[in-house]
Amino acid sequence: MVVLVAAESSEREGLLAFLEAHRGAVRRSVHGLTEEQARATPSASSLSLGGLLKHVTTCEQHWIESVLTGRELPQQPWEDQHRLLDGESVADWLKQYEAVAAETERVIRALPDLEVDAALPEAPWFPPNSRRTARWILTHLCTEVARHAGHADIIRESLDGSTALALVAAVERDRA
Repeated sequence: MVVLVAAESSEREGLLAFLEAHRGAVRRSVHGLTEEQARATPSASSLSLGGLLKHVTTCEQHWIESVLTGRELPQQPWEDQHRLLDGESVADWLKQYEAVAAETERVIRALPDLEVDAALPEAPWFPPNSRRTARWILTHLCTEVARHAGHADIIRESLDGSTALALVAAVERDRA
């Protein structure tokens, strides 16, 4: 049961490896749950595991495909970005997360280097006319997903007592 990220061969590969490790923690948090459990909010927060999965997926897609590559993406209202809506399922969001992760890796590996920069979106929490490098964006995504993986650990343990390491073992058992 190895959860340690492999030694990096380059900065780019290291950042991608850490991002994938954090993604894995979020994916494991919904392992074996019913849709009802994935929508539950058992802590003091209004966060659910399904909502966290959806949020980290749309967040990564936004930073890579919208900010870094400049593609226009449809946006859901803020309050709908953190919860599963009718007709949305954990399985669908896991597939979407896999597709987003593949696109992130494709985009990042295609860059000449991590100094490529992009304009930050206009928002009250960003300074006007700010730019950030691909390195900053990847580091920000690692931080964002890691923070939410921690939230997911607490929510999952509140739901059924499963801890992060127990989920690593359960996923490995189910793959065998």
